Amino acid sequence: MTSSMPQGCSATIERLCQRAGVSRAGYYRFWRASAPRAHDTTVRDAIQRLALANGRHRGYRLVSFQLRQEGLTINHKRVLRLMRQDNLLCLRKRPFVPPTTDSRHGWPVVPNLARGMQLSGLDQLWVADITYIRLQEQFVYLAIILDAFSRRVVGWAMADHLQASLAIDALKMAIERRRPAPASLIHHSDRGTQYACSDYTELLAAHDITPSMSRVGNPYDNAKAERFMRTLKTEQVDGTLYRDLRHARADIDRFIEEIYNTRRLHTALGYRTPAEFEAWHRANLRLGVGDAALDGGSATPTPNLPLDPKTPRRQASP
Repeated sequence: MTSSMPQGCSATIERLCQRAGVSRAGYYRFWRASAPRAHDTTVRDAIQRLALANGRHRGYRLVSFQLRQEGLTINHKRVLRLMRQDNLLCLRKRPFVPPTTDSRHGWPVVPNLARGMQLSGLDQLWVADITYIRLQEQFVYLAIILDAFSRRVVGWAMADHLQASLAIDALKMAIERRRPAPASLIHHSDRGTQYACSDYTELLAAHDITPSMSRVGNPYDNAKAERFMRTLKTEQVDGTLYRDLRHARADIDRFIEEIYNTRRLHTALGYRTPAEFEAWHRANLRLGVGDAALDGGSATPTPNLPLDPKTPRRQASP
């Protein structure tokens, strides 16, 4: 009551206390005892709204950041305590993982060109990967292509098989959407037969895209694509029972387009969404390869700090 009144209303409070038969000091003692509980109620309501709106897949740090964006001053430790008390902590599940990569084939394997790149713009490095999606009675498979600079998913495809056409459909979608400049883009993937076969490499060559493949058994080389797959599983797929391929495709398409690319905040992007980061990059930084492609120009990727912590870091030349 006092927090919403102007400072000249002390006489009104005094009259109310007289009518209620309590002293002003007693009223303020009660207010000081009840105000923290009232604030907790307000914060709990906001936390529940944010946590349930995201399907209980957002961590307490991101929820804390969103609360501060809404004007609530609160420490992340308090958010963690309230989320734990209300059973709103993230849902986590580690499902069975069927194999999606078969590197035992006779197709040529190209060197790892993504290792040691430092990205300065869009469409300099794409990373690709394939994962499984569990249905009620079978598995289907999702192939994605991610822009490593903005973390935006630029191409994806789903099918009930692991043939090369699955990865090819995702690549065609990415090329159609981004239209990268010739000889400016590196495409990085694992050594699976889908990416090493002639159909896939010929499509890369037709658009003057340079292929790159991970080292054997090294998770750091394709970490950004792997991280997206983890996000997809924990924030959307786990806990969802898909009826069939059509149901799974519609739900995952919606997650990629309406949530991951345009609404989900990324700590690596300064708490921006991939779409916001790309717009910010175009407005505030010099043109990257993808931007130059729109103007008919091109740019060259620059050396990067490696993802593998065991690899010594190279200093950029002055």
